[in-house]
Amino acid sequence: MDLNGATWRKSTCSGSSGNDCVEVADNLTGVVLVRDTKDRDGGTLAFAPAAWASFVGLAKQHDPRA
Repeated sequence: MDLNGATWRKSTCSGSSGNDCVEVADNLTGVVLVRDTKDRDGGTLAFAPAAWASFVGLAKQHDPRA
């Protein structure tokens, strides 16, 4: 998979310290990419957009801050 066109952004729930961050790239067609900010070359997870949307929706429902 060619990741050159990916535009990465830090998760809004990663915290202010920057130590527990994940980055998401959702600008590519047909895939959402996720990686660890501290280890950007350590691997990338790829999700179908519908699967990612489902995960985010469930995470929002079970937010411990709510």
